[in-house]
Amino acid sequence: MAQTNKENKDNKNSNEEFNWNRVFKIVLGWSAILIGFFLIMIYTKGGESKSTEITFDQYQKLLTEKKIESATIKKSDNNYEFAGKLRNPEMLTVGGRQVNIDRFTLYLPYTNVDDSVIKAWNENIATYNIERDDGGWIGPVLNALPWILIIAFWIILMRRMQNGGSGGTKGIFSFGKSKAKMMTGSQMKITFADVAGADEAKQELSEIIEFLKSPGKFQKLGGKIPRGVLLLGPPGTGKTLLARAVAGEAGVPFFSISGADFVEMFVGVGASRVRDLFDQGKKNAPCIIFIDEIDAVGRHRGAGLGGGHDEREQTLNQLLIEMDGFEQNSGVIIIAATNRPDILDPALLRPGRFDRQVVVDRPDVKGREGILKVHTRRIPLSKDIKLDVLAKGTPGFSGADLANLVNEAALLAARRNSDSVTMRDLEDAKDKVMMGTERKSLIISEREKRTTSYHETGHVLVAKYTPEADPVHKVTIIPRGRALGVTTYLPMDEKHTYSKEYLEAMITYAMGGRAAEKLVFNEYTTGASNDIERSTSIARKMVCEFGMSEKLGPITYGNKQEEVFLGKELHEHKNYSETTQILIDDEIKKIVNAGMDRAMRILTEHIDELHRLSEVLLEREILDSDEIDKVIRGETLPPVEKNGDANNGQQAKESKETAKASETVIPES
Repeated sequence: MAQTNKENKDNKNSNEEFNWNRVFKIVLGWSAILIGFFLIMIYTKGGESKSTEITFDQYQKLLTEKKIESATIKKSDNNYEFAGKLRNPEMLTVGGRQVNIDRFTLYLPYTNVDDSVIKAWNENIATYNIERDDGGWIGPVLNALPWILIIAFWIILMRRMQNGGSGGTKGIFSFGKSKAKMMTGSQMKITFADVAGADEAKQELSEIIEFLKSPGKFQKLGGKIPRGVLLLGPPGTGKTLLARAVAGEAGVPFFSISGADFVEMFVGVGASRVRDLFDQGKKNAPCIIFIDEIDAVGRHRGAGLGGGHDEREQTLNQLLIEMDGFEQNSGVIIIAATNRPDILDPALLRPGRFDRQVVVDRPDVKGREGILKVHTRRIPLSKDIKLDVLAKGTPGFSGADLANLVNEAALLAARRNSDSVTMRDLEDAKDKVMMGTERKSLIISEREKRTTSYHETGHVLVAKYTPEADPVHKVTIIPRGRALGVTTYLPMDEKHTYSKEYLEAMITYAMGGRAAEKLVFNEYTTGASNDIERSTSIARKMVCEFGMSEKLGPITYGNKQEEVFLGKELHEHKNYSETTQILIDDEIKKIVNAGMDRAMRILTEHIDELHRLSEVLLEREILDSDEIDKVIRGETLPPVEKNGDANNGQQAKESKETAKASETVIPES
């Protein structure tokens, strides 16, 4: 019975769909054969005899001297073509040169052949015949050729206007068809082995794969196939890669489309494309439909001022119906990805449409190490590579960031004509990705360079003598990006919550640069602008959000401003009085000033170390944690060459999040 149904389905499809591709190929093939045959016939006919065209005077002389053996006279509309053969070859002047000919042609200047001409031919030519030249079968064919071309052009145009058949090019009337790209198992080579740093997400999605492979295992216990999986996470965390890996592991057809592909200038096109997409999915079930950036069509309905039933809402309504309508889409699983789950319509997020929401967050240190191993599999690495150290020094990096880091390292190694990628290449690439390219051409005065050196040294010493601070990893006064100098820190472990003491320590070592400038030069510069901005932001959050102020207590002050396009708050409403505002400002000022005073005390107690460390930094331009400890202990460092390669060759293990807290920013003009 199943075989019969399949045969009926195939017969139905074959009857409903006309194979335009086959018709076009047949017509094109026969046309090419006929045209080739015509060309061969013309060439053959033209090459039957090689005659030389002579003048009428030469013709008259040959005729009177009875040198013409035979002739063929073809009568056209207004003239006669005379083609003759000589009894013996003759030397004649043709085109200014002597030519030995045995055949000749010319057009006789007669509109009509009278009796005298016939008499001359009878007397002087052995044999001749007169025939009317009607062009034979070539003439009608050439006359019909323009019509043949017009008909062929019309057929091609109509074919382009139609759907184009299976696998054909979409025509001008196919804008209502889905633009989804279908990939089969042979085309998808990405598996879970190519995905790292998202173990929880892979475990969630592995159940989807198992259901697609053996649905009976779950259905016999009453389980239903999940209709949709929503992948949530920041950009670059591997949501699209996970969806492709699911399709590759399951071995089922995979339809990929972007949310923006549904929207068109014509009304109703988005809804039509949604219907066509699900129709294709039903025909190829079981399958996976992946909608990337679903927030393009799945935004909250009625958002904005006035709302409105626009084209995007029609598309969303059709998507909701297809995902959970009266007709169940058995065997079709929807996987969508977005980095803006807050703006999605609630009807789209409910169970029955997207049964599971999988968070694909930024990887931790183990996840980053796994991602680095994946991206370095096809790259020749030297023996000094330590991916665990590199992973520890890249907190906050996404999978895309790490892939970019590895690629930059490979480019640097190739630029240096190296046979393999070394740890130096990876560290330099990390510096470039996190802080920007070195600006070696930037001209800095000695005084400004000295000020920058003391500024960065102030960060280093304050962080060294603050127990709650992160360990200092590297300090440099080489300009990178918008920073004249950078002090970076290497967190000991991944932090998800922050204590009051840790936040106060961050403010303290952030103000260390400003304190060093005040202590040594008795002046303030614009170099501490970013430090002040970050310190103030941390202090404000401590008071208004984290409840870390004893005077104000554990109360949240101020509402977060909602997005306008969500149709919620247009303005920020203060839920506190003017008196409370004064208290908030006082508490913020108190916390920042306390950090500044603490930094001043530390630097005053270790002023000799400040001078010594600053002088060494001026000389070497870059110091790592071991060199910093040696200088603080009073040890002498070995001499190094002061060039770009020597400085770049030192390993860098800075933290992206904490680097911003200590960078010296060039003021914008």
